[in-house]
Amino acid sequence: MIQKFPVRIWLISFLGWMFDFYDLVLFSFLLIPIGHELHLSTAQEGVLLGVALGASGVGGILFGYLSDRYGRKQIMTWTIVLYSLGTALTAFSTGPKSLLLFRFITGLGVGGEWAVGHALMAESSPHHMRGRAAAFLQAGEPVGVALAAVTGLLLAPIVGWRTVFLASSLSALVAFLVRRHLPESALWAGAERMGGGGKKEAKLTAWASVSYLINKGYLPVMGKSFLLGVFKLGTYWTCYIWLPKFLQNEFHQPVARSALWILTAQLGQLLGMMGFGFFSDRYGRRVAFSAYSLVTAGALSVLVFFWQDLIGHPVVFWSTMFMLGLGSGCTAGFGALLAELFPTSVRNFAMGTTYNCARGVQFFAPVVVGGFVSVYGLTGGLGVPLVLALLTAVWVWVLPETRERVLAEIGKS
Repeated sequence: MIQKFPVRIWLISFLGWMFDFYDLVLFSFLLIPIGHELHLSTAQEGVLLGVALGASGVGGILFGYLSDRYGRKQIMTWTIVLYSLGTALTAFSTGPKSLLLFRFITGLGVGGEWAVGHALMAESSPHHMRGRAAAFLQAGEPVGVALAAVTGLLLAPIVGWRTVFLASSLSALVAFLVRRHLPESALWAGAERMGGGGKKEAKLTAWASVSYLINKGYLPVMGKSFLLGVFKLGTYWTCYIWLPKFLQNEFHQPVARSALWILTAQLGQLLGMMGFGFFSDRYGRRVAFSAYSLVTAGALSVLVFFWQDLIGHPVVFWSTMFMLGLGSGCTAGFGALLAELFPTSVRNFAMGTTYNCARGVQFFAPVVVGGFVSVYGLTGGLGVPLVLALLTAVWVWVLPETRERVLAEIGKS
């Protein structure tokens, strides 16, 4: 059993996830100049915002299965190259159709990379600090968003959005680090050599993986985990996916100040993730998810009911944005929680399917928020993530507590 924190695995996986999320959200920060140049309608912008999220569900299922079959290291390389390719191609978009295709390619790679990185991290970490390991890896998310905010809002006006996308594709260099320096999961390798009952469990076909999950009774827990992902990721995306445009158009704030507010929220999320890992390892996954979701709900309540007054009270506004980010730190819990629910032979397939299908549902996030805004105004739009945050705090309790489970023993009883 590994006793030390796997620093090399964390660092390389962190870089892969950071650029993964950077490539995913960069588009939302560049939506205004892209929309102007390519003459996109509001409806087209909504679809394009969501297509990468939708594609991530497909990528999570596909690459999750491939990772269980061919190994974590090899498939992580493929996913990083794929999302970097999609980002590079976006620079050559000529209209909504080509842009849709290139964002779909990006989403496929994004969906695959998350599950592979978290499965590898969980399988390589001591059981008593898996929550921290997952949180430290997921911390690449706010760092990626902060990088996207700086690049998209501050650099793009100088060099142009096409140059930004083309330069961002250099994230493919991380794939070379993976191939050269990333070790394979010892737990996966052991299961591949000889799994339970003498079978090579890691060589299950796609249908065999599905059959295994059905026959062993894992579908109910997958369904519950999926809904938890829908609620929590829905809280995040219904809030953040349109926040840059909202700050500029509704609050009439300059680009630089909008970027600063986004960075404030990302700082809060980064600190929230760091704290979440320690909190969940000490008090359990469910308590941590509930507590953090209630912090998010509190910050959103201020935005929902008092947003018109916030411009006149900048300290309150900045504090609210910080707390919004802090509560969002509970997304750091999915890697450990999902890894602790499924056996090694199907872990990546189950994790990728569950998490990324929940993220794929967020394709509808801009549409849902837009519908509520059109009927109930901005308060209605902000009320969507508020309700989802409260649902997250409650729903997590339908899942079992998984803290300190021994991964190698899951599925053997």
